[in-house]
Amino acid sequence: MANTLNRRNWIKSSALMAGGLALASGTINKLAAMPVVNKSRLITNFEAEREIMANAAPGLKARLFFNENPFGPSPAAKKAIIDSLDLSYQYIFPQIRQLSSKIAAYEGIQQNNVMLSAGSSALLEAAALHYCKGGKTVITGETSYDDLPSHAVRGGGKWVKVPLTKDYKLDLDAIEAKIDDNTGIIYICNPNNPTATVVDTDKLKAFCERVSKKTMVFVDEAYIDYLPDPKSTTLMANVKAGQNIIVSRTFSKLYGFAGLRCGYIVAQPETISALSLYTNADANLSSATVAAAIAAYQETDFLKDALAKTLASRDFLYATLKKEGYDYIPSSANFVMFPLKMDGQKFVGEMMKRGVGVRNWKMNGTDWCRVSIGRMDEMEAFAEAFKQLS
Repeated sequence: MANTLNRRNWIKSSALMAGGLALASGTINKLAAMPVVNKSRLITNFEAEREIMANAAPGLKARLFFNENPFGPSPAAKKAIIDSLDLSYQYIFPQIRQLSSKIAAYEGIQQNNVMLSAGSSALLEAAALHYCKGGKTVITGETSYDDLPSHAVRGGGKWVKVPLTKDYKLDLDAIEAKIDDNTGIIYICNPNNPTATVVDTDKLKAFCERVSKKTMVFVDEAYIDYLPDPKSTTLMANVKAGQNIIVSRTFSKLYGFAGLRCGYIVAQPETISALSLYTNADANLSSATVAAAIAAYQETDFLKDALAKTLASRDFLYATLKKEGYDYIPSSANFVMFPLKMDGQKFVGEMMKRGVGVRNWKMNGTDWCRVSIGRMDEMEAFAEAFKQLS
């Protein structure tokens, strides 16, 4: 019969199956590590921004809702992209190793402390799925970047939100007080998104030293390059001291790589190994991106110039808000939050009609706007539209 499995076919099938299982062992391990995903979806800030852009009005004058750096990438990065194209048919394992080696040398760590990825999103997701599996909790600020905690909830974990301090900073003492036997991970975004505030460095370092003995601490330093002295603010020293923390960085902000997608975490080797079960990480990087990152990493003059332009645009925004009688939260990043005097969604819609894209938030029962810092012409477009509504 046609559907009869004879002995010869059975042997062939068995051999193919065995080979397939051997080849797929890495994938099987990843699947075994992953929790069942909760199908009730949460809309993250990242997804909300993507939806806003998809529905943006044509002829947008000012793209001020993504916290992008409109001054990058650098000329050196662009040249590296072009130069990489001739060999883009090749896999880029040596180049990935070169980039991770460059990062490790600058930070004074080993290469097995570094995990690269196409942006930091996949690494945030991996940490959420690993540390919150089995219903464990993630503790964060009530108003903070929600990518990691949202993935935790989708994977069956729980999300504990802690109110910010009176000056809109993450409340480290209150976060520490929430830790219990079911805590899987603490998430600290510093500088914080969307408030653009930064916590005291010495206090954060002491917090991580204490808390990492109880649970994993994830410190997201996506915006650290906008601080006056990132080297003195980073938590890299805590990793080098052997503490149980993860520090994430991204090229998406000051380096201008939001569309190129490159990021990394620094952690203990066993942490890197554990998270590798949840993500393909550097396998998703392109040859163009890696070449650009190698050329741009710690490109001091370009970074200083982009930062200076950002600060000039930020000062213009501050002056605009003051002139119209609005307060704002002093910013340590490339965006500014200020309280609105009208419904947040209505404000965003009216600004969009005028060709200016911004974001709104609800915080402490008040409607707020978050404005990304753009080029000076974009900030002038914001000012013109804002004056019509304020």
